[in-house]
Amino acid sequence: MRIRLWGTRGSVASPGPDTVRYGGNTACVEVRTASVLIVLDAGTGIRRLGAQLSDYSGRIDLMLTHLHLDHLQGLGFFEPCFRPDVELHIWGPASTTADLGERLARYLSPPLFPVRLRNLGGRVVLHDVPREPFEVGDVVVHGQPIIHPGPTVGYRITDGSGSLAYLPDHEPALGAPTYPMPPAWTSGHELAAGADVLLHDAQYTTDEYATRVGWGHSSIDQTWEFARQAEVGQLVTFHHDPSHDDDQLDSLVAQLQERDGLEVTGGTEGLEIAL
Repeated sequence: MRIRLWGTRGSVASPGPDTVRYGGNTACVEVRTASVLIVLDAGTGIRRLGAQLSDYSGRIDLMLTHLHLDHLQGLGFFEPCFRPDVELHIWGPASTTADLGERLARYLSPPLFPVRLRNLGGRVVLHDVPREPFEVGDVVVHGQPIIHPGPTVGYRITDGSGSLAYLPDHEPALGAPTYPMPPAWTSGHELAAGADVLLHDAQYTTDEYATRVGWGHSSIDQTWEFARQAEVGQLVTFHHDPSHDDDQLDSLVAQLQERDGLEVTGGTEGLEIAL
């Protein structure tokens, strides 16, 4: 399994440098195995991924965690959507109020977008994420509801080389009298437990989280505790607050790297991980 980050929700450049080291695009992650191409979320980073797929034909599985705009706004600019040689399977969380197509069409329709979902040139197949694990090619995918406003799922992707857990928008501490709670009472634990790589929401400092409880995101300390309890092989911080500059993100990641017992990597655009 090969993993590449195309969007991590973004950062701002530190004073002085003219580049953004962590990246300015919203969530998108590419996962490749011997037989499948999976794309996790359709933030603005998916446009750059699509440009790299000009010679690709066949099936692409796009797995959306939820339909907040920062995870969806790149879909209409994903070039493979418009090609008849691509079969695009879009997976998303189920809802009791509207099916996935109706919810996607709220964005992919005027006045927000000029091209309607039904007019995409490629072949598009929509799926609600089932509660039970399912197979896509040579991988097993497990999607499970997690704590975030609105219908939201996290994913665990497993093949013969290892496993990736992807929980980019997640607030497992919400409502907990103490944190961390026992694993059985912790949102997302089943998805993350023992994963080789965990990409997890690490948006806030501890002080910032105190004034944003219920917004659906985690502090870096909560992220550390979640990853440590799940006994993951490597934690990759994700969904950075766009108000944090590169130097501040370096400092936050370094605080976690100084702690024993867990490998920590700051999630940056272009980061590649091979299992």
